[in-house]
Amino acid sequence: MKLVSWNIQWARGCDGMVSTRRIADVVRGLGDADVICLQEVARGFDSLPGLAGEDQVAQFSALFPAHQAFFAPGTDHLRHDGARMQFGNLTLSRLPVLSARRHLLPWPADGSVPSMQRACMELMLDDPAGCWRVLNTHLEYYSPTQRMAQMEALCALNAEALAHAHTPSATREGNPAFALVPRPAAALLCGDFNCEPASAEYRRLIQPGKDAAADWHDAWACRHGALPHACSVGLHGADWPDRPYCCDFAFVTAALLPRLRDVGIDPVTDASDHQPLWIELGD
Repeated sequence: MKLVSWNIQWARGCDGMVSTRRIADVVRGLGDADVICLQEVARGFDSLPGLAGEDQVAQFSALFPAHQAFFAPGTDHLRHDGARMQFGNLTLSRLPVLSARRHLLPWPADGSVPSMQRACMELMLDDPAGCWRVLNTHLEYYSPTQRMAQMEALCALNAEALAHAHTPSATREGNPAFALVPRPAAALLCGDFNCEPASAEYRRLIQPGKDAAADWHDAWACRHGALPHACSVGLHGADWPDRPYCCDFAFVTAALLPRLRDVGIDPVTDASDHQPLWIELGD
């Protein structure tokens, strides 16, 4: 089972050209991905460089017809002509999706920097090797205060899922909205976390909690030990940053660790200002 996570910068490459088809071609070139987690997917924006109001969710749905599309916009604004502008995280899954949850992450006030509402898309996947959850997110870039609050929320989300697994909710006969859908302990969290491996925010996410089953483990460190994280941004002369570093990660829970086979970053493509991250899970 392969998963790809990638901040695609609304499909804008380092050459300034926007192409969802180019993004799709790169993803296919990384292997036959069952799950694709994209960040910075745009709908209805006509003022971002290279965009004229396209619906990129629809475009990616057409480019990956064997996958179901689940979109979690953080930004959802009214455009000048009455249309909607949405910006957020898109998860495409070829595996059956038992349930989908769209979480808005905390956004505490910080007037010293620009910021936007951030989100996390959580899917419960039906896999022959066992059900598991995938969470696709993108945290605030400019504000460490907001980013730390979002890390806290991601830890709380996993603790909540474990609590539901230990104490399932009662169902209500005759109302399918109360139907019990599992939130298994096995989970993978991926995306652009906008912090580096030595940062306080990164350390908070992997800090052990009260229930070890809910702890997040860095997939890279689990597979590569003390080897420094491969750089995931700044490799190909995009608008920023001024140096290459890693801010794109995948984290897994203890229940999914036995299935973790490999994790890596593709350093070659310049179809975005970030590099794609890929994860392989075994049966």
